[in-house]
Amino acid sequence: MMNKKIDKIILLVGLMGSGKTSVGKRLAKKLNLPFVDGDNEVEKASGLSLMDLLKCFGETEFRAGEMRVMKRLLQGAPCVLASGGGSFVAEQTRALAKEHALTIWLKADLDVLYHRTAGRKHRPFLIGSDDQLKSKLEKYINDEYPYYSEANIVVETKEEQVDITVNRVIDAINKYLNQNKE
Repeated sequence: MMNKKIDKIILLVGLMGSGKTSVGKRLAKKLNLPFVDGDNEVEKASGLSLMDLLKCFGETEFRAGEMRVMKRLLQGAPCVLASGGGSFVAEQTRALAKEHALTIWLKADLDVLYHRTAGRKHRPFLIGSDDQLKSKLEKYINDEYPYYSEANIVVETKEEQVDITVNRVIDAINKYLNQNKE
C-alpha cells in the first residue's frame, strides 16, 4: 500500500524482458492509475507494428518517433508508463523523465532476460536465433545499463511471481518518497 497518493508519472525503464509491461499493469491497478504502454503508443502513432516500423523506416527514424511519443506521454497526466526498451537511452527522454516522472529501473540479469525473451518473436531488436540472443542481450546490458542507472529507483527483477515484484516496487517507491519528501 502506498503511503501517499502519487501525483506524477511513474516511468518504468529497463531492457526487453525486464517486466515493464507485466509489472506496470499490476502496479497501475494497485495505485489506481491508468497504465500506458510506450510501445503500444508508438504503434498507434505510426499506424504500424514495431516490427514493420523498424523494417520500413530503420532504427534512426524508429527512435525519433519513439522520442516524440515519449515526449508527449511524459508531459501527460499521472499514470504508470512502461517505456520502450531503448527509449530511456535518449537524452531528451531522460531529461523529461527527470522533470515529470518518478523513474524506476526494473533491473534484470542476463539469465532472467534470456529466459523471458527466448523464443519470442515480437521483439524487433532481438530478432535472430536463440543462440544469438545472449550476445545481443549482453551488448544491450553493456550499452544501456549506464543510462538506466540514472533512474530514481532501482528494483531487481527476478524469477518470481509478478505480484511479489510489484510489492517490492511499491516498497521502493514508499522508501524513496519518505527519503525525498517530494
